[in-house]
Amino acid sequence: MRKLIQKLLKKPVSKLAARFESRPDKDLVHSALTNLFHNLNAKPGKYGPVLSVSPADKFIVFSDQHKGGKDGSDDFSYAERNYLRALEYYNEERFTFISLGDAEELWENNILTVTKYNKSSFELEKLFLRRKAFIKVFGNHDLYWDNDPLAPVTLRSIYGEDLKVFEGVILKIQVSSQPLSIFLTHGHQGDKQSDGNWFSKWFVSTIWAPLQLYLELNLNTPAYNTVLKSKHNQFMYEWVAPLKNVLLITGHTHQPVFLSLTYLERLFGRLFRARQANDREQVESLQAEIKIRGVKENTKTDFLSYQPTYFNTGCCCFSDGDITGIEIEGGYMRLIKWEYDEQNISGRIVLEEVLLEKLVQSFATPAKEIPS
Repeated sequence: MRKLIQKLLKKPVSKLAARFESRPDKDLVHSALTNLFHNLNAKPGKYGPVLSVSPADKFIVFSDQHKGGKDGSDDFSYAERNYLRALEYYNEERFTFISLGDAEELWENNILTVTKYNKSSFELEKLFLRRKAFIKVFGNHDLYWDNDPLAPVTLRSIYGEDLKVFEGVILKIQVSSQPLSIFLTHGHQGDKQSDGNWFSKWFVSTIWAPLQLYLELNLNTPAYNTVLKSKHNQFMYEWVAPLKNVLLITGHTHQPVFLSLTYLERLFGRLFRARQANDREQVESLQAEIKIRGVKENTKTDFLSYQPTYFNTGCCCFSDGDITGIEIEGGYMRLIKWEYDEQNISGRIVLEEVLLEKLVQSFATPAKEIPS
């Protein structure tokens, strides 16, 4: 009976969830990002750290773990082993870990439930904190860390030492003798359904979570999905595009974006360039990959003019157990994925990468020279 109900309700429930999940306002998004970027630079440490780093420094950015209570509404549970293995790897390799918000699902659960059922991940995060290599940013689903007076006590009980949770981070780095600012924040700012909206929180905790628990639904589609950028990602891209020598990294939307494009958009861009080069073999290969994904070919080419300035980590709770994140290491920016292989063992895959040097150089060249 449950399987039948799942089949009948999955599509309408998905639409209902999407309706309550996101309602970004372009002006609010832009205003919020502008204010935070200004405040971070004007008062380093109050809203978040502003760090001078070198190309040799290593950072891993994960967001949207949504750690829950290990029940049918816990989207993180199936991806947990990938996340744990990834943290082991990045700690061994001496990366700094930036957790970019919504690490804990506190709309559906209370903090005691989350800490009880996620001891393994908290223990691994502690290892980064002990090395002074852990930066925690809050999102809309774990806004508790910013606005609850007991949050500092809770954090100390979890991590064994004081930990301040921030709204954003700026990494300042010299690349090819040019200053580059990498601005990181969760990205919920300006979303009317997420940015402190009490009704959305009530709906998720009271209506959606029990329904998700019963239907055992995880609507976080695999990382390489078949849609173009969400409206919120588009608004965040449009904010950063005009800025000089600034990159923006966010989470929140659960949709990986690299060099301002989703994977599907990059496929369309490669197809366009292959046709320009009259590369028939490449055209046929790309057309086949697009067809497999069950989407129609997009004839628009406006995204070919995008500046390569916006990145989104994706999330750590995809329905297939994959997690995605952004690495900054050795002069490279990478979109990476951790997935289970045929033996159910976690492994790291580089999905996209670009040299920061090439990226900075592209700011001064025509947009069609976006690194591919």
